[in-house]
Amino acid sequence: MSEPRTALVTGGARGIGAEICRQLADRGLRVLVGARKREAAEEVCRAIGPAALPLALDVGSPLSVTEAVREAGELLGGGGIDVLVNNAGVSLDGELRPPYLDEEVLRATLDVNLLGAWRVAEAVVPGMVRAGYGRVVNLTSSYGSLALMDSGRHPAYRVSKTALNALTRMLAGELAGTGVLVNAADPGWTRSGMGGAAAPRGPEEGADTPVWLATLPEGDGTTGGLFAERRPLPW
Repeated sequence: MSEPRTALVTGGARGIGAEICRQLADRGLRVLVGARKREAAEEVCRAIGPAALPLALDVGSPLSVTEAVREAGELLGGGGIDVLVNNAGVSLDGELRPPYLDEEVLRATLDVNLLGAWRVAEAVVPGMVRAGYGRVVNLTSSYGSLALMDSGRHPAYRVSKTALNALTRMLAGELAGTGVLVNAADPGWTRSGMGGAAAPRGPEEGADTPVWLATLPEGDGTTGGLFAERRPLPW
């Protein structure tokens, strides 16, 4: 019997991230639950069961990313990570809108939403390429779509997600033909720490499209796309 695929989910301790972990485990994957606080990851793992393993991971810290991937290799007995779901993200904007700029907020937002995803991808994607199989899912937002952008609300968040969309397209192009598929998923306005209690969608719905993209079957060539509710959105 072959070993199950292994997925790493960043920001996996709550909300959509925790639900993505649960749904992936339900589909037979072994799941590394990444969270800044190991205790929070352990709590999610207890709820999921033995298919989930806790991993201390702060995507805003290059050192933390390096240490987490090293630890993941030890936990997996030398095995690799087959699926990466870049879910960790922040929304730090207040009421400020362009042309006014809060550089500190922009830098802090980019450091997690863009550079955090990039750091983790840099650490794990080469192993996927060597294995000839991989799925990378970047959680984004329609707020980052240039085609749909019509206001300056949440400016730092929007810019960070637009940049993440660009990273998704670049990675997909670079990895074409390697067996590694790279896509972006908009979970929609979902009840979570970021989305708030008024959001119309529950975490189960928000996790559906990311999990679908994370488990695309071999032979499926879907890559370089932006999806919401399993349907394409314009970039």
